[in-house]
Amino acid sequence: MMDRRTILWGMTAAVAFLFAAEATLAAPPDHGCTCRNRDGSKYELGQVACLRVDGNAYLARCEMNLNVTTWKKLREGCPTAGMNTPGRLAQQSVGL
Repeated sequence: MMDRRTILWGMTAAVAFLFAAEATLAAPPDHGCTCRNRDGSKYELGQVACLRVDGNAYLARCEMNLNVTTWKKLREGCPTAGMNTPGRLAQQSVGL
C-alpha cells in the first residue's frame, strides 16, 4: 500500500505536468501566419477585408481557429465610399 507522501508527490507531479502542457498548448500563434484572399493577397491576423465569394460580398477578419488561419464573417456586404456633388449636398441639408 502507498503512503501519503507518495500519493501527494504523484499528485503534485501530475498537476505540474498539466500546467506545463497547458502553457505549451496556449502558446501564441506564429506571427508569420496569414490569411489569403481569392486573388492571392495576404492579410495578417486581425486585418479586415472585403471578400467576394460566389457573387456574394462580405466583410471578414483574419483569425486563428484551432491552429489554422481562417476568415471570420463580420457582416454582409462591404463598406463603400461615395462622393456627394455640391447640388446633392444642398438638397440633403435642406431636406429636399
